[in-house]
Amino acid sequence: MITIKPLASSSAGNAYLVDDGSTRLLLEAGIRYKDIQRGVGFRMSELAGCLLTHEHGDHSKSVKDIMRAGVDVYASRGTFAALDIHGHHRARAVESQRPFTLGTWTVLPFDVQHDVSEPMGFLLANKSGEKLVFLTDTYYCKYTFGGLTHVMVECNFSQDMLDQNIAAGRVPHVMRRRLMKSHFSLELVKDFLRANDLHSVREIWLLHLSDTNSSEEMFKREIQELTGKQVYVANR
Repeated sequence: MITIKPLASSSAGNAYLVDDGSTRLLLEAGIRYKDIQRGVGFRMSELAGCLLTHEHGDHSKSVKDIMRAGVDVYASRGTFAALDIHGHHRARAVESQRPFTLGTWTVLPFDVQHDVSEPMGFLLANKSGEKLVFLTDTYYCKYTFGGLTHVMVECNFSQDMLDQNIAAGRVPHVMRRRLMKSHFSLELVKDFLRANDLHSVREIWLLHLSDTNSSEEMFKREIQELTGKQVYVANR
């Protein structure tokens, strides 16, 4: 049975622990290394690997510490190049649509849309038939997924809230274009969920909410009403 433990989820840092009862994985390393250690109960040696979506600091802050601790990191070549990580034996380059195995997980990387070198999302499937999709820092996903049991998806902002904050002068207008072309809005998350088969989904996690352009209560309520599924908001 898959368990999901958010260690952090915001523009200040992102890291999530995912465990299927046999193999523990770290998704992202965007917080201080000592906070990651604490989050995994100081059992770093039990991590089978760390999946990294892209190079921005709120996702990659401690990646070199993770590797020094003996944990393999899986990311695109573009991400490793942007982080100036070359030839490290713990740096495992992956490619979109080329699956690989980590313990009891089969991991399928897929390309996403973000303002970085070569960002990825990940589809994780275990031997029990469970499937988890991890999708963050993108404004669009061209793929759909069948048989999902767990969804971890960025829900960064509401377009209406963003426009209201811009009109009130609380958010610079220049931020609108960047957010619209780099992060998943509530409205687009709904479109993504409608496009996918959610029949077997047990829980949906909303990730990476904006400090100023989101509402935890509203986002959770609207996604639950849309899907009829259990929805959690990762801690900020």
